[in-house]
Amino acid sequence: MTAFVLVSDVFTGGWVWEETAARLRAAGAEAYPVTLTGTGDRRAEAGPGTGLETHIGELVRLVDGITAAEVVLVGHGYGLHPVLGAADRRSGRVARIVSVDTGPPQGSDAAVRSVPDPEVRELLAARPGEPVPPPAPGTWTRWGSVDGIPAEALARLEGEAAPQPAGTLTEPLTLTGAASALPTTGVLCAANGQSIALVEMAVASGPPQFRVFAEDRFRFFELPTGHWPMLSAPGDLAEVLLRAAAGEGHRVTAPESAHEQPSHLLPFLLDVPERPRERVGRVDLHLPDADGPRPAVVFVHGGPIAVDQRPTPRDTPFFRGYGRYAASLGVVGVTLDHRLHGLADYARAAGDLAEAVELVRADPRVDGERIALWFFSTGGLLAADWLAAPPPWLRCVAANYPALAPLPGWDAVEARFRPVDTVGTADVPPVVLTRAGLEHEVFTATVEAFLTAAKERGADVEVVDAPHAHHAFELVDPTDESRAVVERSMRAVLARLTG
Repeated sequence: MTAFVLVSDVFTGGWVWEETAARLRAAGAEAYPVTLTGTGDRRAEAGPGTGLETHIGELVRLVDGITAAEVVLVGHGYGLHPVLGAADRRSGRVARIVSVDTGPPQGSDAAVRSVPDPEVRELLAARPGEPVPPPAPGTWTRWGSVDGIPAEALARLEGEAAPQPAGTLTEPLTLTGAASALPTTGVLCAANGQSIALVEMAVASGPPQFRVFAEDRFRFFELPTGHWPMLSAPGDLAEVLLRAAAGEGHRVTAPESAHEQPSHLLPFLLDVPERPRERVGRVDLHLPDADGPRPAVVFVHGGPIAVDQRPTPRDTPFFRGYGRYAASLGVVGVTLDHRLHGLADYARAAGDLAEAVELVRADPRVDGERIALWFFSTGGLLAADWLAAPPPWLRCVAANYPALAPLPGWDAVEARFRPVDTVGTADVPPVVLTRAGLEHEVFTATVEAFLTAAKERGADVEVVDAPHAHHAFELVDPTDESRAVVERSMRAVLARLTG
């Protein structure tokens, strides 16, 4: 027999699982909807020491008392953190982990790093230790789509939600790695922006940490509903959980064209000579052979990037190649490592970029009145600030295969990082936008929205197309077409920078 331990997202308890649990029991399984200390009951107050470890301990004790042959731990939203902690401590008793509409935390991240509501992150920073109040009625969408929830169920969600103990969100998740090989199933909720197609995209050309999802131990299901499937589609969720326990689900595989090396370690497509490179803090300056101050191009990477990823972006062949290429053409090529380690880190990354730009402009070898910013992939969201209030020295904004609005499900990204909303709202410098013809649909949608907005507002945008190229084509498509596109894009940027 299989026993399902069901752990829900913030502010809620076992009551949200009632109908799903009943369906599981009717199918012959055991079901344990969990209300953890200090959650899901307005009448129960958590002690000041209630934190993530409190909840992990409670799940461990529950697992120890279950006699069923197989235990499946199901985590939804915040619930995945204590689920992973319990699986780590009782890996020998856990047959499978199921993540419901929730991405895995990075390393020892605290749950607050994936909180989608920026006001809650600010509250926890300003008043650490105070319980987090549940969303006011009508504002639950800050925590995820409520698509499909019947009116009476939504009313109950709003009425019974309880404050969340602060420590459950701020304590880091400490894992030994004991459960790292356990079979894992992701249940993706399409109305909340998650899909199997997005996972496939991440495996094919996203940050290297996503390649793990191509391992055989991972399976995926997709439900056409919002973030709370136990309320909006309890029967469908129960069926998916039963199938997950049986090992079913979609297997994501790496594309046939995938290289043995992670894409970020592949060589740059242009053969550019070595140039002097100087490192100052998070910034590297690739220096040209030139007398007097020279214009500079600052290359801005995307992410999120794992904290422990090595080499860091500026030391990869990709950014070293772009830095050298710029220097070979007589300008200073600037690369940097900004701290975009999670979706909630865009503000910190924006600060790192602004600090780097000021450092570069102050360098006597740089013409501080002639700067271009060149964004790549999801780093494109960082262009929003510069398009909203461009300084006079910013002569060009460039972007290759960018995300120009947060991708589906990226609710943790602050609202300010939407270049589609800021392009053309100020007297912006010219934009050079390089598109990949074989781009992922979710990126393409943001680019099309950006171009529509730019046209309506009269912004100057030059589009450089690579018709037969994929996302990150400089690495994965080292063709003559790709090389010609890189050269054309660089010429377009330099024309605006030096003209």
